[in-house]
Amino acid sequence: MENVKMPDSFAVEIKNLSFAYGKDSALKNVSLKIRSGERFGIIGPSGAGKSTLLLHLNGILSGDGEVKIDGLPVIKESLPEIRRKVGLVFQNPDDQLFNPTVEEDVAFGPLNLGLSREEVEARVRETLKQMNLEGFETKTSHHLSYGEQKRVALATVLAMQPEVVAFDEPFSNLDPAMVKHLIEIIESLDATVILVSQQILPVMACCHRLAILKDGQVIRVGTPAELA
Repeated sequence: MENVKMPDSFAVEIKNLSFAYGKDSALKNVSLKIRSGERFGIIGPSGAGKSTLLLHLNGILSGDGEVKIDGLPVIKESLPEIRRKVGLVFQNPDDQLFNPTVEEDVAFGPLNLGLSREEVEARVRETLKQMNLEGFETKTSHHLSYGEQKRVALATVLAMQPEVVAFDEPFSNLDPAMVKHLIEIIESLDATVILVSQQILPVMACCHRLAILKDGQVIRVGTPAELA
């Protein structure tokens, strides 16, 4: 990853965030700042708290501490705007694909934004082209290959045109060719990108900076070169 000068504005600010599932502590005093337009990786072993952290970005979970998106606090009153700004791509595409056809899956989010039918159709066409899914409009998502389902799931998020795109384990169960293709897609996105993964190499290949999470705590932050 080349050194790229990033803007001084922050898309994501997390300060002293802690969260527990019952008595089990999942996050302990986590603080991070992610710059606008940055590709930022969060790596660590299973159970480190990576996915839990991700779910705080759009208010699915709410812990003790502070989370801001583009300067806006992630609190109950701001959730509608926060969820327009932050798109989550879940590890399992089944969690995001539930309509009869690919076209309907991708159109679902923009329709819920209250956009006109013409604008929704334009976004669907543009996003399917971006994901190399032209011709898939009338196909059933659950009849596609796993890699194709992952691309459709990403398309459902990109059609919302979020400012922040956050991926949970995007490289899991993908062969090397599919990993390479997904990295190319991620690098082409005009958004702040956050990648949560146990797989270190693909994250280091496409991220400007990374944080290492262990036992719910951030233990190191730096560029791939600094952490290598």
